[in-house]
Amino acid sequence: MKKWSVLFYSIILTFANSLIAYAHVGSSGVILQKQAGKYQLLVSIQPPDVVPGTAKVTVFVQQGRATAVGARPVYFAPGSKGAPTYDELATSGTGRFTGDLWLMDAGSSSIELSIDGPDGKQQLVVPVVSVATATRTMPASTGIALAAMGLLLVVMMITIIGASNADGVIQPGTPKPAKLGRRRLLGMVAGGVVMVLLLTGWRMWWNLSTEQYQTQQLYRPLRINASVSPEKAQNAGPLLTIRIDTSGFNGESGGSGRRRNAPQTRRRMSFVIPDHGKLMHTFIVRLPGLDGFAHLHPIRRDTLTYQAALPPLPGGKYLLYSDIVFRNGFAETLTDTVVIADANTGSTAYKPFDTDDSWLVTTPVGKTGKTSANVTPTLANDVVLCGKPGASVKLADGATMLWMDQPGSVQTAGKLYTLKFAVADAGGNAAPLEPYLGMGGHAVILRNDGSVYIHLHPIGTYSMAAEGSFANRLADTSRTFRYPDARLFSDSIDRYVTRLRTLPDAQKNELLYAGMPEMNHVMPVNNMVEFPYSFPRAGRYRIWVQVKRNGKVLTGVFDTTVGDAVL
Repeated sequence: MKKWSVLFYSIILTFANSLIAYAHVGSSGVILQKQAGKYQLLVSIQPPDVVPGTAKVTVFVQQGRATAVGARPVYFAPGSKGAPTYDELATSGTGRFTGDLWLMDAGSSSIELSIDGPDGKQQLVVPVVSVATATRTMPASTGIALAAMGLLLVVMMITIIGASNADGVIQPGTPKPAKLGRRRLLGMVAGGVVMVLLLTGWRMWWNLSTEQYQTQQLYRPLRINASVSPEKAQNAGPLLTIRIDTSGFNGESGGSGRRRNAPQTRRRMSFVIPDHGKLMHTFIVRLPGLDGFAHLHPIRRDTLTYQAALPPLPGGKYLLYSDIVFRNGFAETLTDTVVIADANTGSTAYKPFDTDDSWLVTTPVGKTGKTSANVTPTLANDVVLCGKPGASVKLADGATMLWMDQPGSVQTAGKLYTLKFAVADAGGNAAPLEPYLGMGGHAVILRNDGSVYIHLHPIGTYSMAAEGSFANRLADTSRTFRYPDARLFSDSIDRYVTRLRTLPDAQKNELLYAGMPEMNHVMPVNNMVEFPYSFPRAGRYRIWVQVKRNGKVLTGVFDTTVGDAVL
């Protein structure tokens, strides 16, 4: 694995510093680590920030004999029937395929990869958000140069029109007409009027296109209002309420203004689908020390309102990140801040609405002590390390989580890392992990100022629900997709999610596995979980790693520092 990581370092770029609230915050692009047939693949897709634009696609075939890799964009609405043919990626080293792929339109999209070779032909779909997130400004020097050339062309065109109007009447061998200069002047005046009209029309078109880009194409995050109320429901303690603000987009509940026809603002809130069996994954983290953390799964009360019982976290201001996925595969992270009163601290009334909810209070970022993140425990001989242990942290049940093969105290922005974590019980023996929401584990990475957030899975940085939506759409032979009745759809989803909450873990995971046929990432060691990730920018980061053992969700916390990318 190391050699592929080294090769991959050169093609992972430092990502933009701006907050981008789709699918994650501050980390653009998709990283995928997956088995497809006999092929073990490591994929990086960096979408453009201006659409139309080109996505940079890099595929490493780590295992398997592949001779050709093709890629094509597939949008949800037209599906496979409306997609172009595959573009063949260029070979750039053993098992490495790269290429640029045009994304011509904004909307819910994916990139379908086709791998061919002696080990067979395989296809997989990678959800990729195709939205414009930036604007381009022209350098002043370039603008001046273009303006000068444009002015020269206008003057030349007016001169040519004037000359053709005058000199065109001269017959060979005849004297020049007396009013030749007047005809030339009139021609130049007429040419000037025509050029002014053309330039005015062009300017109007340009302004209209710019306005349409700003109001219809440029991505606008979905706004939410999060609040904590002292109201108690079902003896659960204070309530966290997340309400989606529809005033800025044209959704099912209304909306008005110049953006009413903008596709990026038209969210179908009745068509939110479960990801890992939950309609919403909400993470709240206390500022400034990142020492209070909760992973909640709010229950949908109506189309726009979600609620969760609030754990007894310490009072203060919290960052809030809520992940949702729509039926068309478009995934978003909704962001807000929320204030928790000191009176909630240590409350004994907490009763989660969802048994998979979890929370943790620990030391502030950068102040972890010897008992939490820098002492390697004594391990029994049966513990499979798969690397040199780095930091370690005690879990709530007395077990120890180790950051295996930790690259060092300072990581490098823009490099791909495989973050490996293993768990040993109190006696130092390997502690087998149970599936948590249908996967070996989950991780959350947050920069200490909140500008970078990612919800990671062992297979990469994208949503399983989005992948499932696109896989089903590709299997659909219809040219266009028709949404079912909104009320019936949301009611059926609510019944499914409610049923999942009542099932034992074994049955719940069985249903989740059935709903994620594309998720086949199985760890070779049952006490270990790993996540591929590239830190987008320098800074101080905190990593929360969540696993399940003996029916309980356990959270390990690790701090790391990331330095600037090496050019």
